[in-house]
Amino acid sequence: EEECAKIGKACADACKRIGYRGAGTFECLYEGGEFFFIEMNTRVQFEHPVTELITGVDIIQEQLRIASGLPLQYKQEDIQVEGHAFECRINAEDPYNFIQSPGLIESCHLPGGFGVRVDSRIYQGYRIPPYHDSLTGKVCVVG
Repeated sequence: EEECAKIGKACADACKRIGYRGAGTFECLYEGGEFFFIEMNTRVQFEHPVTELITGVDIIQEQLRIASGLPLQYKQEDIQVEGHAFECRINAEDPYNFIQSPGLIESCHLPGGFGVRVDSRIYQGYRIPPYHDSLTGKVCVVG
């Protein structure tokens, strides 16, 4: 918790220094008690549900509030992290060469229940087109 707080403060301080106002993510590597800045993305990342699941904060809703000129509803000290979350991507790919594999989904049973979030466009009878990214959804779990 102490290390996470230190990294979070450094990221928040960086945003203040550059006058950044908006949603975004910092990516860092952590090793041997040190963290190293990789990049800042000035958009919500694909992995945002993991953060939403462990904080209870709807990041997209907050982004829309900011874009509408409304203030943030939270201060950093208001954000509490509880539990752990994982995200698994569902891709329409050949498992051996990772080439996109379009086609008809003949059967589809997506998981559900407490602590499970599925974001997807697929369903039984859906035809995966060959024109887009192979990503068809993601399953996130929290506990």
